[in-house]
Amino acid sequence: MRLQVIHDGETLADAAGGFRVLETSHPPCYYLPPDSVRWDRLVASETRTFCEFKGRARYWHLSAPSGTVTDVCWAYDNPVASHADIAGYVSFYAGRVDACLVGEERVQAQAGSFYGGWITSNIRGPFKGEPGTEGW
Repeated sequence: MRLQVIHDGETLADAAGGFRVLETSHPPCYYLPPDSVRWDRLVASETRTFCEFKGRARYWHLSAPSGTVTDVCWAYDNPVASHADIAGYVSFYAGRVDACLVGEERVQAQAGSFYGGWITSNIRGPFKGEPGTEGW
C-alpha cells in the first residue's frame, strides 16, 4: 500500500509500502523505509523517547518554507527484538504535516501531541489521547 507524507506542497516521503505497527488503545503508526524520506528537509533533534514495546526513539525537525516543524518524525535505530523489522524506518506525526495518506485516503491524526497514530476510515476508537480516555 502506498504511503505518503506531504507538507507545504512538497512530498516528504513516498513509499510503496512500509510497516503498520499496532499498540493497545492506539490507531496504527506507519513506518516508512528510510530511502523513501526526503532527508534534505529534516534536521536531527535532541529529543529522545523510550517506548516499553519498541525501545529508544530519536526525532527530526522539518525545515519547511513555512517554518520549522518540531519533532515531525521519529525512528528506532535499535528497536527491541520483537520490532527489529522497523529499525531505521521513519514514522511521521500526521497532525504536524499537511497530509499523510494511506493509499488514496488522507488520514486523521490521533488526538494529543504525544501519540502518532494515523486514523483511516476503517479504524474505530476510542484511542489514547481522546477526551475521556485519561487513566488508560
